[in-house]
Amino acid sequence: MRLLTTLLWFVLILWAMPGRAQTDIHRCIGANGNALFTDQTCAAMQATTIHAAAKPSDDVTHTATIASTPAEPPPVLCAGTFNELRQSVIDAFANHNANRMAGLMLWNGYGGSAAVADIRALSALMQQPLLDAGPPENADASPTSNSDPSTTDNAAEAPVSGNELVLHLAGNDGSGNPRELRYGIVRRSGCLWLRNAD
Repeated sequence: MRLLTTLLWFVLILWAMPGRAQTDIHRCIGANGNALFTDQTCAAMQATTIHAAAKPSDDVTHTATIASTPAEPPPVLCAGTFNELRQSVIDAFANHNANRMAGLMLWNGYGGSAAVADIRALSALMQQPLLDAGPPENADASPTSNSDPSTTDNAAEAPVSGNELVLHLAGNDGSGNPRELRYGIVRRSGCLWLRNAD
């Protein structure tokens, strides 16, 4: 009888071991905006963590949990239209937020020191008042017609019709003339991004 009890405990321990060896699944948004499920931390994958919804307890119904959950919209990761991109730039200037402005730009091809220098220049730029942001005055195509159904996410960098955003800033040289900055607009991974037009 004792041998049977020992054998039963041994089988139970072996049966429970695989459950203990499993790791957590991390839910992330990758750099390209796609959902990513991994056993590694999101930071190790250079991705943003998605916080999972709390599981309802046994004594609370699922409908009560849904009713008590605030109806927050999902975070906006990138601009999908010209107007969203323009508004994001306006908001970044209104808040003097150089990091937000840098988050609207493509940084591929930049070295580390060049990117740091450009972000420092953006920080100084964000201190100036923004007078206007919009398409170039001589643009033939409407800036809102940038949703070309034939454009795929596989294209590395597809220019957008109305492919420039022109910023007019209050001049800081004492002449009173506004300063004009031009940024190219590129569609990548289903989003619109700014690129230095230099």
